[in-house]
Amino acid sequence: YHPDKQKADVPAGEVEERVQRFIEIDQAWKILGNEETKKEYDLQQREDNLTTEWPLHAQIYLEDMSWNEDEQCYTLSCRCGGNYTVFKSETKDVSLVCCDTCSLVIEIL
Repeated sequence: YHPDKQKADVPAGEVEERVQRFIEIDQAWKILGNEETKKEYDLQQREDNLTTEWPLHAQIYLEDMSWNEDEQCYTLSCRCGGNYTVFKSETKDVSLVCCDTCSLVIEIL
């Protein structure tokens, strides 16, 4: 798809498609090649997958969850008996959290 490696006899429409594909690949490489932007991308993909595949159970403020000093995490009991867990290191990055035993998800506000 690289523009510098196009043959001279390629139709104009196909050249445009190849250039567009090259731009998309370049943008993906810039995102996935940087650890910070890759982490953001992965979190966004995870969140998108959760909202489309799993039912949203509730919207919860982080401060309404229980703090566990030993494990450095916030927890909330799910109605199934499982737990929602958010580690301190994730608090700025996570907005959706899965129950550890069922398919319910909470949104952290």
